[in-house]
Amino acid sequence: MKKRFAIVFAGVLASSIILAGCEASKGLETDNIKITQYKEIEVDAVQKPEEVTEEAVEERIEMTLASKLETIEITDRPVKSGDTANIDFVGKIGGEAFEGGSAEGYPLEIGSGAFIPGFEDSIIGHSIGETFDWNGSFPEDYGNADYAGKDVVFTITVNSISQSIVPELTDEFVKSVSEKSKNVKEYKAEVKKQLEKEGKENYENQLNSQVIQKVLENSEVPEYPEDEVEKMCVETIEQHKTIATYLNMEYEDYLQQNGFSIEEFEKRVENDAKESIKQTMAIKAIAEKEKIKMTDEIYEERLKEMAKLYEYEDVDAIKEAFEEEDLKDIVLKELVVEWLAEHCIQKAS
Repeated sequence: MKKRFAIVFAGVLASSIILAGCEASKGLETDNIKITQYKEIEVDAVQKPEEVTEEAVEERIEMTLASKLETIEITDRPVKSGDTANIDFVGKIGGEAFEGGSAEGYPLEIGSGAFIPGFEDSIIGHSIGETFDWNGSFPEDYGNADYAGKDVVFTITVNSISQSIVPELTDEFVKSVSEKSKNVKEYKAEVKKQLEKEGKENYENQLNSQVIQKVLENSEVPEYPEDEVEKMCVETIEQHKTIATYLNMEYEDYLQQNGFSIEEFEKRVENDAKESIKQTMAIKAIAEKEKIKMTDEIYEERLKEMAKLYEYEDVDAIKEAFEEEDLKDIVLKELVVEWLAEHCIQKAS
């Protein structure tokens, strides 16, 4: 059985469009929905993407390099700053161990400042297998008043030493992370293009979100199709019951853990179902009135983008996984929302 697409909104298309007013009207009315205004709706202005700088490109590349760091075990020298030392330690105040002052197998990056001043520096110069005492004191402004300013003795054992090495930006590295670029210069250009694309998409997503929300605020459904609402509610509730079972929890306990009673959750589900149906009605009614067409070519191209976004192997894979009606609803929604965004008015807040 094919899955229902999580972001698809089921609904019914009005059998006929009844125009509200003259052709220049900014709204419309069908048998199922009334939209007081969808043309030239006012939304908060969205900041246009800034120009991608060399600094932004370098920062993104540094993030990529850091994500590919390699960890090597060190066995032929003592600990030095920047290493990660795996340690056991026992802390004592006045000869007594205290809560939170002991651990085994703790990976500590030397120089991170995770421990009280002096603790990390004391490990530098010690080798694997060494056990030693370090005498120090908690800062006067330490967060726990019971320990603030008190002398402490830590007995520390070095279990192992490792070092994280960030790879260099070379042509070979570029080939390992990019299917398009063969050298550093090409890779920097590729990263810049990607950042520009992300900026454009972020701008469009913010604007599109505002536009469709405003249209829905301007929309009214006189009577929701009860069978469609019930079907959507049952599907959603069954999904959550399945999750509860998977987590070995009772349905009610699962909802309570997420901040809902059964009544609150099922009311929320009903409201969401109605909102989904309203959105589908609005999208299809606007598409009909404005003659926004989804050709086979557009449909296939959008499915390619969707398959890539949701990490499906290809278009055939996403078609196999989801109902065709759901996929077509998604593509039509994209086309209509893009049209609405082109015809909206952005107002400075």
